[in-house]
Amino acid sequence: MDAAFTEEQDEIRRTLRALLDKRCGPDEVRAAVRTPTGHDQALWRQLAGQLGLPGLALPTAYGGAGCGPTELALACEETGRALLPAPLIGTAVLAAPLILALGGREQRAALLPPLATGELTATLVVPGGSLATALALTGPNDGDWAGGGRAGGIQARQVDGAWRLYGEAGQVLDGHTADVLVVAAHTGGFARSRTLLLTVRATGPDGAEAPGLLRTRQTAMDETRPQARLELRDVAAELLGPDPAADDEAVPAVLAATGATAAACLAAEAVGAADAALSRTVGYVKERTQFGRPIGSFQAVQHRLADLYVAVQAARSAAYYAAWAAGGARPEPGVGGLALAQALEALRAVAAEAVQLHGGLGFTWEHAAHLYFKRAACDELLLGPVHRLRARAAEQAGLFGGGGPDGTGADDPAGPVARAAVGA
Repeated sequence: MDAAFTEEQDEIRRTLRALLDKRCGPDEVRAAVRTPTGHDQALWRQLAGQLGLPGLALPTAYGGAGCGPTELALACEETGRALLPAPLIGTAVLAAPLILALGGREQRAALLPPLATGELTATLVVPGGSLATALALTGPNDGDWAGGGRAGGIQARQVDGAWRLYGEAGQVLDGHTADVLVVAAHTGGFARSRTLLLTVRATGPDGAEAPGLLRTRQTAMDETRPQARLELRDVAAELLGPDPAADDEAVPAVLAATGATAAACLAAEAVGAADAALSRTVGYVKERTQFGRPIGSFQAVQHRLADLYVAVQAARSAAYYAAWAAGGARPEPGVGGLALAQALEALRAVAAEAVQLHGGLGFTWEHAAHLYFKRAACDELLLGPVHRLRARAAEQAGLFGGGGPDGTGADDPAGPVARAAVGA
């Protein structure tokens, strides 16, 4: 691993930071999240058109920049620093890689170029709030998390050769505005049960909703991460790629690979948010005086800030390594989950201390400190919890007695012991 960034990677960071510093301050973030879409559409078009942000990690053949997970993670670190409300995670980190990996030639040609240019946005729809499970971050994803025949899932069935979807899903990132939905659905009876990925064009050329699709934006603690509840009532869909009936492991494997990259990008995003919150706090304690001197001169405050700095730097190193590993020929199992756990923990600690060290000012809605605190709390609810991320990584690494051939501990009686040892 070469720890030094290339000139191109540094330029991506500098250009994106300069733009977001001008266009995405705390006041702009508050205004954007209160719009019907939940983000600044003009800023998103600028990020897509001038910087090619949604197509950063897509091949040049589909209009992308041809970069990899490292560049995408660096971009996410800068968007996290600004708490940018935008459909970047759903489009570039979750949906586009799945379409690229599983989609047929015609599907990729029809969907990836408009996603790369920002003309369309997309997201991954997973029922039951089980996004972390689907991406194999908190446990194996070869179960019935997509429905399993129970209420609350999404079922897929063929009618006259066409696929139809029926079910519901909550906590869908940017689900109320995404133009393309990549839906994880359950199909088949007990003997032939399997999980499929299907695409739904949520909006037509005229902007009308797909028949049978009802989308409702949910109230979330973290308004910078818009979520929606989707109801699908006999909605027409297209199978993503060939029918995996002959290879039931295809969809879980692709989701797990996407999860490794997503974990690195989300870890980098959390590191960016933590670093921004820490910088704001350091600036405040240098100016706020008490007993005739800046409160930052007190040793107790310095020790707390030093601990936070170490946590952020350690999380940054882990996120960078996870991004590098995700782009390798043989990704290392569990690295992304560990990096995400460390970054979420660092963001939670920094956000809590930021509120405390800002004193009474930090508790006000007018200050930006609560924005970072909400991001920390909601990200862990959506992607964690932290102890389960670490438990999954321990199983994949075969700690506490080894693991099965697939790294999950399935063939090892010590598997449950490993889970208990890490607090699962």
